[in-house]
Amino acid sequence: MGLFSEHKKKKITILLGHPDKNTLSGELALIYEAAAAKAGHEVRRTNIGDMQFDPILHHGYKTIQALEPSLKKLQEDITWCDHFVVIYPNWWSTMPALLKGLFDRMWLPGFCFGFYKTGIANHFHLWKRYMKGKTARVFVLSGTQPFLIWLFFGDYTNEIGRGILWFVGFKVRISRFGPTDHNPPEWLKNHWKRKVERLGKLAE
Repeated sequence: MGLFSEHKKKKITILLGHPDKNTLSGELALIYEAAAAKAGHEVRRTNIGDMQFDPILHHGYKTIQALEPSLKKLQEDITWCDHFVVIYPNWWSTMPALLKGLFDRMWLPGFCFGFYKTGIANHFHLWKRYMKGKTARVFVLSGTQPFLIWLFFGDYTNEIGRGILWFVGFKVRISRFGPTDHNPPEWLKNHWKRKVERLGKLAE
């Protein structure tokens, strides 16, 4: 059955990364949440559009800005969960600026990873991955056919899949849906919804 096929109840944290929850991204988040809860999994969900935080690193990482309560709460939910789900639209071959700002602000040493201070690990810039043992599923919606984006612009999910989630220890799977623009046919949207529902039921 593969990597995520443990038949046990899981703790799931869902992050809707679209600033507007009244979208197809928001609808898929609802479907996943409902299917997971119905299957007996424990679910916590955050809509990024409902959060209150400054997404800008005004001084880079030279000075760490104090985290707002909504960022602290999301950190707690990510630490708590077994399985982390992120849903967002692909804009200009990357994630929405608000979602990138969220990771810039809260994806910090001491929370999800750490650096070795001494020894050979420090010499080779190796790091501790505090989220090891957890899984993640990323749903990325794009207005264009995903294969065409990959063909012309490369892997537009590497930032979230490798640079953010894998870096801290998550075992990651990514689902790419598109094209979502110009009123995609109902059979295609239903196919996406059925897949999201199935994955929510399985906590995958």
